[in-house]
Amino acid sequence: MDFGFTEDQRQLRKTVREFCEAEMRPHVMEWDESQHFPADVFRKLGQLGVLGAIFPEELGGSEYNYVDYSIAMEELARVDPSIALSAAAHISLCTNHIYVAGNDEQRRSYIPKLASGEWIGAWALTEPESGSDAGGTRSSGVRAGDAWVLNGNKSFTTNAHEADVFVVMVMTDRAASSHGISAFLIENGTAGFRAGKKENKMGMRCSPTGDLLLTDCRLPACQMCGKPGEGFVDALRILDGGRISIAALSVGIAQGAYEAALAYSKQRKQFGRFISEFQAIQHKLADMATEIDAARLLTLRAAWLKDSGASVNLESSMAKLYASEIAVRVANEAVQIHGGYGFMKDYPVEKYYRDAKLCTIGEGTSEIQKLVIARQLLKSN
Repeated sequence: MDFGFTEDQRQLRKTVREFCEAEMRPHVMEWDESQHFPADVFRKLGQLGVLGAIFPEELGGSEYNYVDYSIAMEELARVDPSIALSAAAHISLCTNHIYVAGNDEQRRSYIPKLASGEWIGAWALTEPESGSDAGGTRSSGVRAGDAWVLNGNKSFTTNAHEADVFVVMVMTDRAASSHGISAFLIENGTAGFRAGKKENKMGMRCSPTGDLLLTDCRLPACQMCGKPGEGFVDALRILDGGRISIAALSVGIAQGAYEAALAYSKQRKQFGRFISEFQAIQHKLADMATEIDAARLLTLRAAWLKDSGASVNLESSMAKLYASEIAVRVANEAVQIHGGYGFMKDYPVEKYYRDAKLCTIGEGTSEIQKLVIARQLLKSN
């Protein structure tokens, strides 16, 4: 096993880190408090090559492997997890669904625009009454000649109010349950389709999350992405890679919170000594650093296996489960190390604390990850 990064990967980390420090760091709290999505900065990520991460050059992509992608996602989340979240939904959910399940015409039509940042993408699976139970999808698609007519609501859609194109899952054969769900590509401005309520969230506040409303939305049959009834099957494949990105995002949150706590511990004095000199604080820092390293290694293992072509259903779920829970734990300890100041918005750990929790919920809760892991363990024994 080789635990080293290549020179290109070290340079990628340096490039993305410099971008985040210059373009994002000065505005993090401003964007958070105003819930402003910085579309101009997001599109610069396209110019940097990040939004085209895992896609081939002929489609405008950067041809990153998943280890490269994990590095970039970690660096984004280290500074602003909200931007990382919107990027993850754009790259590994929306664009990747088109790449994996779409036909050649759909790939050529949409991926170059998404990879460059000209267009922003969103991916809609969850509904008000259908979260972990995707088989309970109520949104429907009915065939009408050479078109499909879609009705229903989607909820908790990242980038809902900013996206130019959406991958939307609806039920086209209710008798087939989850095997009757199909995916459609819907462009912003399509008649009968619009964004609804924008959610007012605890964390990840500059990443817009909201409802999508389908009211007799008529689409030509060519806008179906993948085979009829295969939308949810394709979504599960997409989520294997998506969980790697959320794991990397979680590692980035934990790293950012840890660095802030470490720096603070070297500056804050109590009883005439820097608090970093107290064993209680040293133990916290040691635990945080060790847990972050373990989460990063789990994430990179899943990324490396995906790059090798192996199935990563088990490994991506393990990485996502552990890294997301560690992000919450490290952010909590970072606040504790700051004491009362950790509760104030003048210090960055307050935001990491709020942002981290979503990682244990989005793209499959921790409880769902455990079910996925257990299923794989029982299957293999």
